[in-house]
Amino acid sequence: MSELINNSRERIEQLKHLFLKLNQGVDVETVKGELKAMLGKVPYGEIVQAEQELIQEGMSVAEIQKYCDLHSQAVRGNIDIPFEKIIPDGHPIDTMQKENAAIVAEVTKLKEIFVGVKYSKGIDVKEEVMNILTVLNNLSDIEKHYSKKENLIFPYLEKYGITGPSKVMWGKDDEVREYIKKSKEALKKEKLSIDDLKNIIDTILDTTINAIYEMVEKEEKILLPMCIDRFTDLEWYEIYKQMDDIGYCLYAPRSEWQPEVEIKEEEQPITQDRIKLSTGSFTKEELEGVLNALPVDLTFVDKDDRVKFFSHGAKRIFERNKAILGREVQNCHPPSSVHIVNKILDDFKSGRQNSAKFWINFQDMYVHIAYYAVRNEKGEYMGTLEVTQDIREFKRIEGERRLLTYDE
Repeated sequence: MSELINNSRERIEQLKHLFLKLNQGVDVETVKGELKAMLGKVPYGEIVQAEQELIQEGMSVAEIQKYCDLHSQAVRGNIDIPFEKIIPDGHPIDTMQKENAAIVAEVTKLKEIFVGVKYSKGIDVKEEVMNILTVLNNLSDIEKHYSKKENLIFPYLEKYGITGPSKVMWGKDDEVREYIKKSKEALKKEKLSIDDLKNIIDTILDTTINAIYEMVEKEEKILLPMCIDRFTDLEWYEIYKQMDDIGYCLYAPRSEWQPEVEIKEEEQPITQDRIKLSTGSFTKEELEGVLNALPVDLTFVDKDDRVKFFSHGAKRIFERNKAILGREVQNCHPPSSVHIVNKILDDFKSGRQNSAKFWINFQDMYVHIAYYAVRNEKGEYMGTLEVTQDIREFKRIEGERRLLTYDE
């Protein structure tokens, strides 16, 4: 047999043959040596194709999933990643890669703790358990990373007819989720001895971190290169615009990303019932509910001094009705206090001040009234927010309340 098989079809058939050998119990290092001798560097797309064809030929997804890590070990170091595209900051691929780097950093922390437990003398078991649980709690954030992959990336792969990776990887993701859950449960048992902890590390925790690391490898060496080669900028933009809704894993993007292609308004992935903000989104109903649940009354006046919004919770202090919307705020105050209103607005607009606060007795309430300048990221004045609240209960507070008590 030739030392290097250049024909893609033959390479895929050889990969299938080698993967079947792994599934039959042949040693990974033996298969890895055969792989290198026969195939040299293997394009990542052919690895995906080989696994997908095995599924199409009758091998169950569960069986592929069972031996998936062995497949990864066999091809590690032999995968050819030909694309050299520059990934801009903020691009979904950039975010996924930086999340992976953060995940690996947490796994490295766990490895260091495990070494200390196994080889150091006189350790405090309770302290080490807490250290491990802290890192596992951080790694629970992996749910958001996997969710972005499963719900945003996999649907586009399937659009291109690539279904094998999504079926197998999703199953492996679920394994990692279960490993993290079982690891935390095992560590929460009372009165663990040093031998108990060592046993948990050997039987559960090592398996957990290996599974996490294997998934990082699969994403970095196979999934993400395959996606960047296939997806269009518009498809990436649709993914990008929905990532905020799922959230981020151990890393928050510091840069916004805009594709270098023209985005037509109708092509933008705007979800009709959601209001997108810089740190999340609401449905209109959710936003109304949040604003009305706040224990304060809100009124917003725009940069042209016109009332544009007021909250309408159950217990407003100063009544408002929709007749004030669009009115100049000066016309909503008695003539005797208009000069104070204008002074506040002028100071806010000029940048001399950012807030003004008053407190008064009103109808058996002790009312705190605060005005805040609202500015954009450039510091430009956009309007004024009035926040009004009855602070009687705060004046009565003494000491501490650490137990759950519902107020009437």
